[in-house]
Parts: sequence; structure tokens; C-alpha cells
Amino acid sequence: MSERFDRVVEIMARLRGDGGCPWDRKQTRETLKPYLVEEAYEVLDTIEKQDEAKLQEELGDVLLQILFHAQIGRERKTFTIEDVLETLAEKLIRRHPHVFGETTKDPPVVKTAEEVVHRWEEIKRQEKAGQSDNGEAGSALEGVPKSLPALLRAYQLQVRAARVGFDWPHDETGYTQVVGKVHEELREVADARADVMGTGTEQARRRLEDEVGDLLFALVNLARLVKVNPEEALRGTASRFAERFAYMEEAARRSGRALSEMTLAEMDRLWDEAKASEQ
Repeated sequence: MSERFDRVVEIMARLRGDGGCPWDRKQTRETLKPYLVEEAYEVLDTIEKQDEAKLQEELGDVLLQILFHAQIGRERKTFTIEDVLETLAEKLIRRHPHVFGETTKDPPVVKTAEEVVHRWEEIKRQEKAGQSDNGEAGSALEGVPKSLPALLRAYQLQVRAARVGFDWPHDETGYTQVVGKVHEELREVADARADVMGTGTEQARRRLEDEVGDLLFALVNLARLVKVNPEEALRGTASRFAERFAYMEEAARRSGRALSEMTLAEMDRLWDEAKASEQ
């Protein structure tokens, strides 16, 4: 495996070197950003499709992005791929004292995945405290990237806040409170929409946007409380919508009509057929 890894590292160096590929030589950290995001989502797509052969290829594309950035680091003399691997190895060992007990005097005993997560977060807080100027840990929300998709970022922010106790009760009372919050936010959306319809001011439109955001945030809280990842849930719903809509388009074509030529009632009938065909 080492020889194969070294080979792709050498290939990347050649692509970026003198006489290499003009496109590869032109890339910067900034120009590569969208490719990393795109490749990560293509991995998710192949996982959902359970396409192991395609997954192998897509994981290679993600690795290519890592090699790209490591090669740029080597050229800038800031870090190398070897440094990336060493940093990762040290982090894995440091954050798993229950496995690599030889690195600690008194390795903790953990029995569940939840305990592992708790230990992981505690070690991360200790690391941040050691890296700060005053020796104090930073915000519990640190490390949640602003560049995450908004739904996923909202979820991760809520998860981080919950770990320090800022959370709804995880019982029937908490569920009732969160559902009540969703209804409250929905009413505020209705009020804000009425304001827009009545005044049409930019301030009213901004308030409506804020209220819709609050509603979505409350729904993320509801999903988290019932142990559903909202990003995955919405991704699944979007995929089902696309598949059902494609069914409708195909059904319309078979009837010799375009979907846009049908009435809403006819389209609703095709939608119900699409749903029934999934079962």
C-alpha cells in the first residue's frame, strides 16, 4: 500500500511541476474549494445508492483533493502529506486513550459509543485550552464551519450547545415543548407574512426571512430531539421528490402530453401513482 500511495503523491508532484499539466499548475487553495465540496457530496450520493464500485472511484477523487492541498503546502514549505498523516495519527491516538492505553498513566474505561463521544469532546476542549493564550477553552461552538450547508450547520450548533446542557429535556415534556416552539414560530411566520402583504417594506421582508429561519431552526431542534439527522432526512425527501417527479414526466410522455399541459388535478393523480409505485 505504501508504494501505491507514494506513487500517487509522485504523480501529483509531477502534474504540478515544471512541464506538468497547465490546469493543475494553475490551481490554488481558493480555486480548489468547490471541487472538495463537490467530491464529498458525490461520495454521499454513491453511499446512498450503495454503489461500492463507484464509491471506490469517488473516494479516490476526495483523496486527490487532499493530495492537491498537500502538494501546494510542500511547494510553499508549510507542510507535506507526511505531516498531514503524522498529525492525523497523533490525533487518533490522543483522542482514543481507552484504546491506546500506553499513552496515558490511567487509561479510562469506556463501554458505549456515547461515552466515547463524551471523552472525545472533553479531550478536544483540553486541546483548545492548551492552544489558547490564556489556557482557557474557547466557545463550545468552535469548530462548526460557517461554510457548512445551513441545515447541517444549525444541527451541529445545536449538538454542541446541548453537550454543555443548553438543550430541551429529552423526554415527553421536552418533545411537547419543542413542538410548541415549532407552532409558535409558524404563527410568527404568518404574522410576518401579513406584515409584508400589508406594508411591502424591506424591513418587513427581512423580518419574514428571519422568522422563516427561526422556524427551520426549530424544526432542526425537533429532528435532533427525536434522533433524526435533519440533513439526511431532507436529502432523502429531496431524492424521493426527484424520483416521483421523474415518474410523472415519464407518465405524461407516455400519454403523449407534456407535464406542463396537464391540470394540477391530473398531476396530483400521477404523483399518487408515483408514491404507490414505490411500495
